[in-house]
Amino acid sequence: MKITATKIYVISGLGVDQRVFSKIDFGSLDLTYLDWITPSPNEPLSIYAKRISTKITAKNPILVGLSFGGMFAIEIAKIIETKQIILLASAKGRHELPKLYRLAGRLKINKLAPSPLLKFHCFLSDYFFGIRNKEDSRLLKQILYDTDPIFMNWAIHQILQWKNNSVPDNLIHIHGSKDHIIPIKNVKPNFIIKGAGHFMTVTHAQEVEKLLQEICL
Repeated sequence: MKITATKIYVISGLGVDQRVFSKIDFGSLDLTYLDWITPSPNEPLSIYAKRISTKITAKNPILVGLSFGGMFAIEIAKIIETKQIILLASAKGRHELPKLYRLAGRLKINKLAPSPLLKFHCFLSDYFFGIRNKEDSRLLKQILYDTDPIFMNWAIHQILQWKNNSVPDNLIHIHGSKDHIIPIKNVKPNFIIKGAGHFMTVTHAQEVEKLLQEICL
């Protein structure tokens, strides 16, 4: 689906920032990154989305959300009118998240994990994010190191407790066939990038770039 070029707001995922889009050339697209802000204690996702949405000044923008950023884009779309929502390595509703996540949410297992453990990088991190070379591994390690532990704890809780079941009609979903964090068997994407994992904006930047250019121009 092609649409008229308009203002695009990009939302990064849990524990990552705009560096995960550093290998993608957005060309002439009118782009703004929406930075995460520190959540208030026990702040509901809907309230947090209202606070972030005040940063969106353009009418009927395109929202591009990576992972948790995609889930969050859906929440913002409940507040403002959007021309398009594009999910990257994300989920459209709780039904697309692994059942293990939902179980962890009910048991509140995330409350037992200390912040330093959540930020720890090892070979398993690379496996789950679909990373195969040292350069991308170093980038992930640095991003995790720089992540605010307060935000990370809050965001993980929001993911595990997410109840959304409504899918906007103007949504396009791009997913990797080798995603280990949100397995493709759970989702129904519009576009599949073969061999890509959860870090696909880095590991398969050219394929993602091509799709974004085709959709947004």
